[in-house]
Amino acid sequence: MPSTDNNLVRIRDLHFSRGHSKIFNGIDIDIPKGKITAIMGPSGTGKTTLLKLIGGQLKPQQGTILFHGENIPAMKTKKLYEVRKKMGMLFQSGALLTDMSVFDNIAFPLREHTELPEVMIRDLVLMKLQAVGLRGARDLNPSQLSGGMARRVAFARAIALDPEMIMFDEPFTGQDPISMGVLVQLIRSMNEALELTSVMVSHDIEETMAIADKVYIISQGKIMGYGSPEEMNQSDSPWISQFVHGEADGPVHFHYQARSYSDDIFAGENRD
Repeated sequence: MPSTDNNLVRIRDLHFSRGHSKIFNGIDIDIPKGKITAIMGPSGTGKTTLLKLIGGQLKPQQGTILFHGENIPAMKTKKLYEVRKKMGMLFQSGALLTDMSVFDNIAFPLREHTELPEVMIRDLVLMKLQAVGLRGARDLNPSQLSGGMARRVAFARAIALDPEMIMFDEPFTGQDPISMGVLVQLIRSMNEALELTSVMVSHDIEETMAIADKVYIISQGKIMGYGSPEEMNQSDSPWISQFVHGEADGPVHFHYQARSYSDDIFAGENRD
């Protein structure tokens, strides 16, 4: 049955492992419609893996991932293929096709998934490029783009099919301050103008907190905390406070576990 609440995606009791490594150990996440939900946490905690699970590229060992009330892991290939058309993805690397122009990169999903005539595809591509400020770059190749421009072209391609939801994998990585500011503005303005639901994985605390409506912080296979950016900034959890404020020491220790420093030093005196 279709979901009757305001969440586009509902994740319940999600378990996922790689070999003997437990990535998720029974997490619950709600992604509300029309909002920007940020998934944050230290490196290696499975944030990008979560996006792949939502997109059906990976299957969990246990749990449900409901999109419009339908369980993605249980979908047959044909159904999953149709559902994915409702999802856009902005990869960390941009993932532009290097042997195609900017125009053809954005036209590609339209040509692949629709039967629209070329004249209409042209208009749609120019509309998407105008939205990201790069209509004048349509004839360039990806190798001619700066990092920020490439990320904006990838954004235009992600919205080519007018998806309901876009997933952003580290959208600010490697960007200079101007490009980062442009991307922050684009993500927020596009989310509002197109009534999108956005899921954003990012390490960039300041930029992410500035535009997110809801934040989940994950680590060690668990949800360490969630709420609005204000609630995360004011959290009394030592772990969340250390992560959000970038503190060098805390629950995540600066020193790797070892025996006492004095024992290590004086052990050398007994070698003779």
